[in-house]
Amino acid sequence: MCNLYGDPANARLLCGAVPGASAAYTALNSRPLFLDGGADIVYIGSMTERGQAMAARALAPYRGGISECVDGGVRFLVTGNALEVFGRYIDCEDGSRIECLGLFDVYAKRDVARRYNGLYLGNYGEIEIVGFTSRFSHLYGDEDGALFETIRGVGRRPGERAEGLRRVNFMASYVLGPLLITNPLFAKELLRDMGAGVTELPFERAAMDAYNARLREFRNPKTGFDYGG
Repeated sequence: MCNLYGDPANARLLCGAVPGASAAYTALNSRPLFLDGGADIVYIGSMTERGQAMAARALAPYRGGISECVDGGVRFLVTGNALEVFGRYIDCEDGSRIECLGLFDVYAKRDVARRYNGLYLGNYGEIEIVGFTSRFSHLYGDEDGALFETIRGVGRRPGERAEGLRRVNFMASYVLGPLLITNPLFAKELLRDMGAGVTELPFERAAMDAYNARLREFRNPKTGFDYGG
């Protein structure tokens, strides 16, 4: 289900970078495998709006275990609108509400008549982050922990510099691209934090050439960032 915008390539990059690594996939209505331990990282990518509702319902019985994993330092990478499932709820344009896991003090407001598309430039510490965003919703609330600091583009919501969510080793971002492929320095930092012993990414030279080209474009004040919504 979590397969939009090329996001599954993030998992393929991690597996390709670490010799002997493999991915285990959990079906929608199955108990999440990481709850039983053994996962170096849990990855969840973008999904449809209907998929969000299905995922929130499927994960609800495991909320306590997932919360323990997050607070206990299990590493998560969550991209696109999947991050909204970890907030309190999603308010929909028809007046309905999707109850979510409530692990972060944020909620989403959705309007499917107004998709926001745009470029993104931000910071992860001293690493510059480039990417794209395409979504019907924005995040609101008082959650302090952000993953990126926005330089250009939209953070959690228009006018907000904080982007994404961060707690212990849980990392979530609206940024697409896919995130790890478009940001090889961030990918290597993640792998270092995991203790993977990786010195070079697959196709790293090509990835760095593309990354540097995007940096030049995104830093250019003449480059437009917003494409509607």
